[in-house]
Amino acid sequence: MPADDTPAAARRAAPGKTATAAKTPAAARKATPAKKAATGKTAGTAKTVGTAKKAAPAQTAAPAKKAAPKKKAAPVRRQAPAKKPDVAPKKATAAVKGVAPAKTVAAKSPRAESRTALVRRARRIDRELAEVYPYAHPELDFENPFQLVVATVLSAQTTDLRVNQTTPALFAKYPTPEDLAAAVPEEVEEILRPTGFFRAKTRSVIGLSKALAEDFGGEVPGRLADLVRLPGVGRKTAFVVLGNAFGRPGITVDTHFQRLVRRWQWTDETDPDKIEAAVGALFPKSDWTDLSHHVIWHGRRICHARKPACGACPIAPLCPAYGEGETDPEKATKLLKYEKGGFPGQRLNPPQAYLDAGGTPAPPLGAG
Repeated sequence: MPADDTPAAARRAAPGKTATAAKTPAAARKATPAKKAATGKTAGTAKTVGTAKKAAPAQTAAPAKKAAPKKKAAPVRRQAPAKKPDVAPKKATAAVKGVAPAKTVAAKSPRAESRTALVRRARRIDRELAEVYPYAHPELDFENPFQLVVATVLSAQTTDLRVNQTTPALFAKYPTPEDLAAAVPEEVEEILRPTGFFRAKTRSVIGLSKALAEDFGGEVPGRLADLVRLPGVGRKTAFVVLGNAFGRPGITVDTHFQRLVRRWQWTDETDPDKIEAAVGALFPKSDWTDLSHHVIWHGRRICHARKPACGACPIAPLCPAYGEGETDPEKATKLLKYEKGGFPGQRLNPPQAYLDAGGTPAPPLGAG
């Protein structure tokens, strides 16, 4: 029985084992879907990553599309040149009527311009002025160096016209340095009263006359060092005398000259001696006397201190201060003075060249 039972048990056990073995592949087959599920999860993750990767460019591209219109806002730069009326057009015409004077001034520092450019611009301005004022001359009446030095001393703090109206009586009574040196101060003061500061001026002209009579034999010296030793005579007066009575070049730095060379940015100096040196370095020495006349004449006739006639200025295209004054041509023309505005000049006895150019003599003192 046992022998018979063993095979049966074996047979019974064998199918069990076989079933177990059969179950194992089934379990494996059941596990396969799990793995597939796991793989599915991985694939899902991959899909998610893929979606994220695809979404990322979409988010990156969005700002790029928004940024594009910002780059198209560049036309503002194209409008910039219209806001730079640094200088006038080639001619001061009605094209500048709509420009507000305060906004047209775009003064540049002298340091922004090269030395060569400054020299060229300065000399071109002088050439232009020489064409406008070919008859420019000293606007004090004189017949000799003595009269010129006295008239120049008297011109301080007054106009050349007033001096010219006053000196005829002075020189008629005191024609030489010796005569004026011996004059009674009160009598000289009465003659010089119309020029203002007449007491101080009386002391100066009597003092310089004494110096001429005692130290220079009654003759006006032709050297700068000697002239500045005379009472009331500084470098400005000395250069007026040297340039116009002796033909020796000199720069006359009066108030008009100082104002204009600073407006034109030839220099930013304020001291007259430093202005003289700075401007003198821009021009040949032979040009100094005529340059002084050109600048001073322009300052008196067109480029006034308070209201320059910018709209009627012949050198407006070269002026960095264009727009400080009236830019409308018609209104600017009404601001012109002396012969440019159709009025008499400052001299009672002007040179013939001035008369030929259309200038008219100034009236004598008390003549209307």
